[in-house]
Amino acid sequence: MLRNLLEDNGIPVHLKGGIADALLYRATMVLTVGGTAYAIYQLAVASFPKKQD
Repeated sequence: MLRNLLEDNGIPVHLKGGIADALLYRATMVLTVGGTAYAIYQLAVASFPKKQD
């Protein structure tokens, strides 16, 4: 396993663990991008005062 991690075969080290690493990586990216988009949306909503009728 260690030899596989150290081998220079063009695969990034965070994906050399197989399908589990790929799924964790993609889940992390989805949560990061989604969370960033949601934070920007909330900042935009908070930037404009609510209209009072």
